[in-house]
Amino acid sequence: MEKSCSLLIHFDKGTPALANEIKEALEGNDIPAKIDAMKKAIMLLLNGETLPQLFITIVRYVLPSEDHTIQKLLLLYLEIIEKTDGKGRVLPEMILICQNLRNNLQHPNEYIRGVTLRFLCRLNEVELIEPLIPSVLANLEHRHPYIRRNAILAVMSIYKLQHGEQLLVDAPEMIEKVLSTEQDQSAKRNAFLMLFTCAQDRAINYLLTNVDRVSEWGELLQMVVLELIRKVCRTNKGEKGKYIKIIISLLNAPSSAVMYECASTLVSLSSAPTAIRAAANTYCQLLLSQSDNNVKLIVLDRLNELKSSHREIMVDMIMDVLRALSSPNVDIRRKTIDIVLELITPRNINEVVLTLKKEVVKTQNGELEKTGEYRQMLIQAIHSCAIKFPEVASTVVHLLMDFLGDNNVASAMDVVVFVREIIESNPKLRVSIITRLLDTFYQIRAARVCSCALWIIGEYCLSLSEVESGIAAIKQCLGELPFYLASEEGDVADSSKKSQQVNSITVSSKRPAILADGTYATQSAASETAFSPPTVVQGSLASGNLRSLLLTGDFFLGAVVACTLTKLVLRLEEVQPSKVEVNKASTQALLIMVSMLQLGQSSVLPHPIDNDSYDRIVLCIRLLCNTEDEIRKIWLQSCRESFVKMLSDKQLRETEEIKAKAQISHAQPDDLIDFYHLKSRRGMSQLELEDEVQDDLKRATGEFIKDGDENKLNRILQLTGFSDPVYAEAYVTVHHYDIVLDVTVINRTKETLQNLCLELATMGDLKLVDRPQNYTLAPESSKQIKVNIKVSSTETGVIFGNIVYETSNVLERTVVVLNDIHIDIMDYISPAVCSDAAFRTMWAEFEWENKVAVNTVIQDEKEFLDHIIKSTNMKCLTAPSALNGECGFLAANLYAKSVFGEDALVNVSIEKQADGKLSGYIRIRSKTQGIALSLGDKITLKQKGGT
Repeated sequence: MEKSCSLLIHFDKGTPALANEIKEALEGNDIPAKIDAMKKAIMLLLNGETLPQLFITIVRYVLPSEDHTIQKLLLLYLEIIEKTDGKGRVLPEMILICQNLRNNLQHPNEYIRGVTLRFLCRLNEVELIEPLIPSVLANLEHRHPYIRRNAILAVMSIYKLQHGEQLLVDAPEMIEKVLSTEQDQSAKRNAFLMLFTCAQDRAINYLLTNVDRVSEWGELLQMVVLELIRKVCRTNKGEKGKYIKIIISLLNAPSSAVMYECASTLVSLSSAPTAIRAAANTYCQLLLSQSDNNVKLIVLDRLNELKSSHREIMVDMIMDVLRALSSPNVDIRRKTIDIVLELITPRNINEVVLTLKKEVVKTQNGELEKTGEYRQMLIQAIHSCAIKFPEVASTVVHLLMDFLGDNNVASAMDVVVFVREIIESNPKLRVSIITRLLDTFYQIRAARVCSCALWIIGEYCLSLSEVESGIAAIKQCLGELPFYLASEEGDVADSSKKSQQVNSITVSSKRPAILADGTYATQSAASETAFSPPTVVQGSLASGNLRSLLLTGDFFLGAVVACTLTKLVLRLEEVQPSKVEVNKASTQALLIMVSMLQLGQSSVLPHPIDNDSYDRIVLCIRLLCNTEDEIRKIWLQSCRESFVKMLSDKQLRETEEIKAKAQISHAQPDDLIDFYHLKSRRGMSQLELEDEVQDDLKRATGEFIKDGDENKLNRILQLTGFSDPVYAEAYVTVHHYDIVLDVTVINRTKETLQNLCLELATMGDLKLVDRPQNYTLAPESSKQIKVNIKVSSTETGVIFGNIVYETSNVLERTVVVLNDIHIDIMDYISPAVCSDAAFRTMWAEFEWENKVAVNTVIQDEKEFLDHIIKSTNMKCLTAPSALNGECGFLAANLYAKSVFGEDALVNVSIEKQADGKLSGYIRIRSKTQGIALSLGDKITLKQKGGT
């Protein structure tokens, strides 16, 4: 059995010192050599050596030394040597050190006294401590505060020993006297801590007697006071009124740590609006006054918790929270924006949007690191504000359109998607947005942004002037036709003969790309532009941006240009009375499309046009040559209708999510309710009244109800059999970063079990925190043992072990093997949401993939998907509208996040076979191997379905 250790020193085991060398050095007179030898001896002892031969040498040659370092090392040595024999009795030679300790406690040097008192705090042998007690008590009145504060700690640790109360009967009384006269802040804190741990009533009495002076006490003492208040209020809720006043008086303390503790204590004890407002104010002050980013992130976490439980109070603090955007750290800004977006109301929307606009303008000037990422966050925030409150869209849309030509493609993409949504939901802004878009179109540099902008131009240019301007803008950005000269093609043909082999390899190389629904498409290098990092060109009026992008070989964009021109010409036929003008525009559009096809089939570009884009452009040419009314209706109306349907689906999903969040637990109909108006209000402050009301409301709405006992029973695991001499069962509680096992051990025999020890070991990323202790169990009695286990990553872990014990009549130890406890990955992952683009990026980046073949008795695709979602505790990102209908196959993306911030991505691709069974694959991807394997095991286990 390992013994407890209060020292941890790094030890290089390269060349361990020999006991004889240490002994020689200790017997010499050279002080540096003695110090070195003592250090080596301590290292060896800490690493399991016993070195019994050194003890007498140390008593003879080290005890008398006057050197402070040697005396300090001597105390460390005495702390870690074995002081008792096998039966727990103190070794007789230990009496030799008692006299030395007594001398040290009366030493003229303050340092020697202080470190000896510190040493006594870690001494557990009553026989050694008893003769030293008078010297310890004498030090309580020493003139030097360093000695007094350590003497108080020594008294506290002696009093807490097994028979300590008999050794120091009147310790609490003495310490209370010391506390009333003490001036040193640190000694005062130690004295109050002693009363708090050993005689709580005296500590409370002292606190309530000096209630007016609490704000003048030192930071250390105030922290212990808050600890005491928390403990008292948990056990005796009725008295919290008078303590809350103390906390509120400490909110203005000069120490940031005290302010933070006060605010969190206030939130945990009271629900009164005044108290919550005071706590929120304090958090906001800390957010602005602290320069440490970690502190700011912690404070934002606390504000986020307040937001979910006391939203109406946090709404008033929104502008204070927004001031945290002044920090240059991206994580702080992201967290701040997330909090603010959930606190927006019609009353504060204008102020919030104004602040966000100012921040967007700032990102134009300063070229700080991650400016693009921050701008993208702001644009997304403004986007969601404008969706919730359409009236603010007019104030921001024109400002954001300046960023359509942004170098950061993601941020420009966000702007164009925002513009697309606003132009549909705010018809009043249509004309001004289209005018502005046509004016700034030439500045757009990214192909993806161009495609979206062209779609907007094709759908929303309605009047004659708009349609003509649209066609003109596209022509201007495409530049002069043709796209290349015959002479250029000849030059390229010569050089291409040399590099033909290289090109042929490039064209035929195929690799899978992930599509929006998570399925793979085989993608040749010819069509790579759709999936590779977006091409960006410098847009200018001289060489059009569309021309530059087409000459990089982006024919998907060419197809979008063809479709947009087709829509504009079809609309021109409706609004332009002159047939000549219509024909002129139509022939120009046809010329552009034919030129694009020629460019695609020429050898000027390294690879030819892909088949999809070719077919699309040819379709547009056919359409312009021969238009039917039915097709005209599809092109001019159906596209817009499907976009409107997509927007309403998105809005419906968001509303459903909000409704689901709003569902809170309700109380049982026969629960007791205290009526606040019928209560006596005598002697209650306004704050106490508010607190009572809030408590009553919580009771009435069921917020006080904890997990029911029936839920607890589900988590109890039987560890041994009913016929074993020792029965054990564990109740497993999983917190975020640790697991607590509450093990009940029952002695089923008629004998006393001695040295009973619960020995546990773990597999996976689990670590035992506590060392097992030995217990003695009387016949047919039980014992509760708590075990803490740290969790460091999301993996399925296993805890296994034995119960070992001895009985009086058998000398060898008996071992009972325990049932294994499997820790479920589901306790660590929770459903989360991310955008399609983010999902695809992560899917491409994550290196761990686990592929599970579908094997189930379920025959309906949708039912199987629901079963997988329920089993894996994940969120389906694929829209319900995309999963509707009967087509015999289904592809969906699922997403979850672990408590350690790891992402878990799952793609389900299944199809129905002719015999009605489902086949396909479930692919799991993650950054770490643990999640991918554990989720795969979970799915394999659960996917069968049925009974």
